[in-house]
Amino acid sequence: MSILAYDLGAGSGRAIIGRLTDNRIVTQEIHRFANEPVKVGDRLHWDILRLYHEIQQGLMIAKQEHMLPDSIGIDSWAVDYGLIGRHGELLGNPYHYRDWHTHGVMEKVQEHLSQSAIFQTTGIQFLSFNTIYQLASLRQSDSPLLSEAERFLMIPDLLRYFLTGEMINEFTNATTTQLFNARQGDWDRKLLSSIGIPASWFSTPVQPGASAGRLRSSLMVDLGIPSIPVTAVAEHDTASAVVAVPAVSKDFAYLSCGTWSLMGTEVSEPVITEQAMQWNFTNEGGAYGTYRLLKNIMGLWIFQEVKREAEREGHHYSFEQWIHDAEQAPAFAALIDPDDVLFLHAGDMRSRIRQYCRQTGQQPPDTYGAITRCIFESLALKYRYVLELTEQLSGNTFEGLHMVGGGIQNKLLCQWSANAIGRPVWAGPAEGSAIGNLAVQWIAQGTFKNMQEARTVIRHSFPIEIYEPEQVQAWEEAYGQFLRLITVSTQ
Repeated sequence: MSILAYDLGAGSGRAIIGRLTDNRIVTQEIHRFANEPVKVGDRLHWDILRLYHEIQQGLMIAKQEHMLPDSIGIDSWAVDYGLIGRHGELLGNPYHYRDWHTHGVMEKVQEHLSQSAIFQTTGIQFLSFNTIYQLASLRQSDSPLLSEAERFLMIPDLLRYFLTGEMINEFTNATTTQLFNARQGDWDRKLLSSIGIPASWFSTPVQPGASAGRLRSSLMVDLGIPSIPVTAVAEHDTASAVVAVPAVSKDFAYLSCGTWSLMGTEVSEPVITEQAMQWNFTNEGGAYGTYRLLKNIMGLWIFQEVKREAEREGHHYSFEQWIHDAEQAPAFAALIDPDDVLFLHAGDMRSRIRQYCRQTGQQPPDTYGAITRCIFESLALKYRYVLELTEQLSGNTFEGLHMVGGGIQNKLLCQWSANAIGRPVWAGPAEGSAIGNLAVQWIAQGTFKNMQEARTVIRHSFPIEIYEPEQVQAWEEAYGQFLRLITVSTQ
């Protein structure tokens, strides 16, 4: 018996078959595809129909390889959405969260709705691209979509709808919108009304593990496959990644490392305090009655943009070459705050790094190796900063840090993260989101009793690489330098 997880990241997607053999999870990637945004005029969109096409391709490959699954689950990034019209069709192409359509909208919304009121209701950190501001931008621009739309579906909801014809909102992704009342467990009608969006667009979100329909009969005919049930998993990819954290202790810290770095801990109730708001932490829904107290960190996006720019200029270096050049560059020569607004949007990232360094009185890095080292060292130091804040908010002290996600293939970053936090880093599994997606499907089927049993099996199924801290004194001094830097840059 096999099941199928679709895990969609900001740069790529994958279809992964999961099986249980001798109480061990065995995974097989059967399809991988690019997820490239499309710019039309001044607008940046997700290529949602291409993603749906690739999902169908995954099913075709599973059929051809005699691996048709017994269930399907989809997870993806958060905040973005599609609107469905009265005839059940998608209205327009979903915007990419890095598009400029939300520029200045958060500030406009907060003219009549205070930060405190929003945070006390939702527990969600303030990011300019949160769904609340994306929807508010429709109202501010008097978008024609407002009169045509009848339903709101986030990206996994939307792709599930294409598969099944069932329009269902899922809990973990719903909580990321900054429109979900964390105390009442449903969409907040007051917030929706305040931005001029009808509550009728939204259905009460289902919990991870809920049945979400079966494949449409037309799709079964087109692909020549039988009816397959679809499960609403923990559909925010970070929620799925946290399910897959192979922690022994109930209290643990995690870092889901990829295009974004998301660091936090699992809690039973959202931490909605003045301090959490001041530090811009977030409380996103997790699986099985949990919340994820965490903070978004810009992550490997900054490096990915530098790499893309180099390739556009004809510099096609291997990943190993980038790492080698970073190791050879001088240590701690320049540092950045990865979360500075300078680094949010696509563009000439090298120029922005140099601009930040000049603004903070540092000598800008001048080679690709120096720029890469600057990014990785800064990320590692930011991880320590956020880890210590997480401890203060949660009241827990963590012995080390669990790192999951594709970013753990960057062994240099893993080692530097251990150096920076002065504690062990336990890295693995790399396909955390897909494995968590599979785990929720197995729990829904009764194969695993609960998340704790799933984590035990995950821990025994995938290798965990341990990084012990090195050069502790040098990194301690660099951390002091980093703290002074971010104080200066926020003044």
